[in-house]
Amino acid sequence: MLARAKNTKGILFMLLSMVAFALGDIFVKMSGSFLSPAQIMFTLISSGLIIYALIAIIKGENLLDARALMPILLVRYAVEMIGLMAMIMSLTKVPLPIVGAVTQASPILVAIGAVIFLREIVSWRRWTSITTGFVGVLLVIQPGGQSFDYAVIWPIVALVAFSIRDLVTRFTPPAISSLSIATFTMAAALPFTAAWVHFNGETFLPPEINWIIVTCMVVFGSTGYVFLISSLRVGELSAIMPFRYSRIVFLLILGVLVFGELPSLSMLIGSALIIASGVYIMWRGQVAARRLAKNRRI
Repeated sequence: MLARAKNTKGILFMLLSMVAFALGDIFVKMSGSFLSPAQIMFTLISSGLIIYALIAIIKGENLLDARALMPILLVRYAVEMIGLMAMIMSLTKVPLPIVGAVTQASPILVAIGAVIFLREIVSWRRWTSITTGFVGVLLVIQPGGQSFDYAVIWPIVALVAFSIRDLVTRFTPPAISSLSIATFTMAAALPFTAAWVHFNGETFLPPEINWIIVTCMVVFGSTGYVFLISSLRVGELSAIMPFRYSRIVFLLILGVLVFGELPSLSMLIGSALIIASGVYIMWRGQVAARRLAKNRRI
C-alpha cells in the first residue's frame, strides 16, 4: 500500500511538471513577439540561476563543490546549453505539437546511445520499438513533404542534445544533487547567453518587454523543474516515467486552444508511435534492471 501511495504521488508530481513545462512553452512562444531567442535564453538562464541557487542554499547544498568542473559535467553543461538554445528556437519558429512530439523522443536516442557507449544488450523487441519511434518522428516532421519547414531542424537538434545530456547524466557522481547540477548548469550557460545577446547588438531587457508573459514563462519553467525532481524522488521510475509523455498531449491541446495549430493526421499517428515506443523502451529497461538485480542476489 505504501509503494502504491508513493507511486500515485510521484505520478501526480510528474503530471504537474509536464503541465507546468507545457504552459512555460506557451509563454516562451508568446515572448517571441517582443524578445529575440538570445534574450529569451538570457532571461531563463539568469532567473533560473537565481531561483535554483536560492533553493540550493536554503537546502544547505554545497555550491562551491570542486567536482562542478569535472569533464563529464562540463560536457553535460554544453549539451544542456545547446539543447535549451535549440528548444527556444523551436518554440519561436515551429508549431507546438511538432516541438512536443519530437523532443519527447529522447528515450529512443538514449537507448541507442546506451548500446553504443554503455554496451548494453538490446533485444529485437526494443530494436523494433526504437525503429517504431523513429518512424513516428518522421511522420511528425514529414521531411519529404512539399511544405517542409527547415525550422523543424531545431527540435531535432534539441532532441539530440537532450538525449546526450540524459546519457551523460548516467556518468555524473550520484553524490552531487540534481539541484546543484541545475545551478552549476545555469552558471555555466550564463556567460554564453550574455555574449549571444551582446554580439546581436541587443539589450538584455528591451523597454517593450511584457513582464506578465516573462514572469509566467519563468515561474512555470522553474515550477516544472521542481515538480520533475520531486517526482523522480518518489516511488518507482517504471511507474512514473511513462507519464512524461503527457507533455505531448498537453502541447497538442494548448497548441489548438491558444494558437489554433491544428495537428494533421500524420502528426497524431506519429505522436502516438513516439509515446508507445518510449513507454515500451522505458518499461523494458526497468524489467532488465530488475532481472539483473535479482541475478546478482542469487
